[in-house]
Amino acid sequence: MSAAAKREGSQMAIIGAGSVGSAIAFACLMRSVVSELLINDFNAKVCEGQVLDLQDAAFVSSTKVRVGTPKECGQADIIVITAGARQKPGESRDELVLRNEDILRSVLEGLQPIKKTAILMLVANPVNVLTCMAQKLSGLPPRQVIGTGTYLDSVRFRVAIKDTLKVSETSVHAYIVGDHGDKQVAVWSSASVGGKPMLAFEEIKKMDRAAEAAKVARKAYSIIDLKGATSFGIAAVVSEVALCITLNKLSVVPLSTYCERFDACLSFPVSLGTNGVERIVYPDMDEHELAMVEESAVATRHACRNYRE
Repeated sequence: MSAAAKREGSQMAIIGAGSVGSAIAFACLMRSVVSELLINDFNAKVCEGQVLDLQDAAFVSSTKVRVGTPKECGQADIIVITAGARQKPGESRDELVLRNEDILRSVLEGLQPIKKTAILMLVANPVNVLTCMAQKLSGLPPRQVIGTGTYLDSVRFRVAIKDTLKVSETSVHAYIVGDHGDKQVAVWSSASVGGKPMLAFEEIKKMDRAAEAAKVARKAYSIIDLKGATSFGIAAVVSEVALCITLNKLSVVPLSTYCERFDACLSFPVSLGTNGVERIVYPDMDEHELAMVEESAVATRHACRNYRE
């Protein structure tokens, strides 16, 4: 079956028409990820303006764009939630929990009843905690509720390695796992390039790996300090995740999901398709990396237990 045929009749709803939501809509529109995009925002005026602007770009795409009501959005095949308080300069993602909890609760109540086969994707931060909340509040099976997790962080990680080793980033098999934020873990121990262990390369041996990992973790803060928000990178990530779903690609990508091994929502490579998460692929980790993931799991469990049921 062709890609176009697979996407025929598919519908994506984007909740939140701010800088992130509009960038996601544009990325998905340019790639004709679905047949129809529904956009919803509490600010009806801004939402209508974004839709009219996106419709002007739709002549290069097979995707239709329109404003969607919350009830209509709840019946989409893929529901992307970007609505949330914007991270302030110097503010950690964990500090966003209380502000974004109420927003998420309100959004999910408005979407009900949610289509039973829908895939719900969280983009707002802190994404692991909000994914946990959405799994409990949406009524959907955990495999159908995912967060963008460390996908973008992993891309940044691979680009850094690419520049060091002078190879394509697609040839770098390396992941950031655990938390999308200050507690993220760069898995150096099992990373590879062309089948060769990453740590066997002389350039990597000489690298200050802790400093490189910290630079990857801080990139979002640098962007926020300079322009107020990140949007283009995460938009590309969401468009790719959506294609994994609509085309049932079963690609292995790092996303937030419930991990029974750690009893928490964390970001790990998962096989993703039309039915959601098919399996979690835990990369081999050394003792230090595993300890860092465990620490992140404890923090995530604590945050999830504290939210108001």
